[in-house]
Amino acid sequence: MKVVFMGTPDFAVKSAESILKAGHEIAAVFTRQDKPRNRGKQISATPVKEFAAEHGIPVIQPKSLKSGEDAENALLRLHEINPDVIVVVAYGQILPKSVLELPRLGCVNVHASLLPKYRGAAPIQRCIENGETRSGVCTMRMDEGLDTGDVIERCEVEVPDDMTGSELWDLLAEKGGELIVSTLKKLADGTATFTKQPEESPVGYAKTISKEELHLDFGKPAEALYNFIRAMADTPCAYTVLEGKRMKVYRARISEKRSVLPAGSIADTKRFAVVCGDGNCIEFTEIQPEGGKRMSAEAYLRGKKLTEGIILE
Repeated sequence: MKVVFMGTPDFAVKSAESILKAGHEIAAVFTRQDKPRNRGKQISATPVKEFAAEHGIPVIQPKSLKSGEDAENALLRLHEINPDVIVVVAYGQILPKSVLELPRLGCVNVHASLLPKYRGAAPIQRCIENGETRSGVCTMRMDEGLDTGDVIERCEVEVPDDMTGSELWDLLAEKGGELIVSTLKKLADGTATFTKQPEESPVGYAKTISKEELHLDFGKPAEALYNFIRAMADTPCAYTVLEGKRMKVYRARISEKRSVLPAGSIADTKRFAVVCGDGNCIEFTEIQPEGGKRMSAEAYLRGKKLTEGIILE
């Protein structure tokens, strides 16, 4: 089968690898444009572009598929390739009707949630943030809506209460790679089934994670903060501010300790326990101080004397 693959982050790479291993041809890869990344702000290729380069696959990086010269050239290239199917995995651009209707088998999306739950850009993190105990991945025939197309196949997984966003990301990337191969086989032999989604989702839209919301709000209950910290680990990572310096928080646990101190106060200097809005405390277990390396909270406290009652900003 001739495939055009559209994707950007490392989550998408596993699906692309699986498609190649299954014997399909990836005639071209569409991915987002190169951007400055990390502290040095060096221009870096997307993980999917790096994958394509390793396998000698042509790469197309239009600014937009909806309008402008880039969109016109991209559509012309797609017509030249004439793919059997377009596979989309975390591409980051909305496909117009002209693209959706181009391949004979349609456009198929791999989405990291149990649709119709968690439509949107950050389904993995929002799932854990909300304390869900199950998640999964779906393949879907794309339409003009946002993750509203007919579901073809789905795979469910358990989400343990200590699983992080990065761990679920890796698991669903693996499952997504397996599922897209199964879906392509069913599309090819005509055995695929299409289940219409309800118009309304039982949960809110999984909106993009903003930099502002990564700043921990200790006015929230301890359980909500715990879920948020693990949802954002290992990236983009929640943070707080101690004595004017930013501190990333990678891991935490809910403490048995309660306190009447104001929310955000350090209640136990031996365990780095912080008071939350419900009077319960959350203990940081793995952190990274500004300008320092990632370490256990225990190691940090061996070299840093905290004052009980000091408030994290």
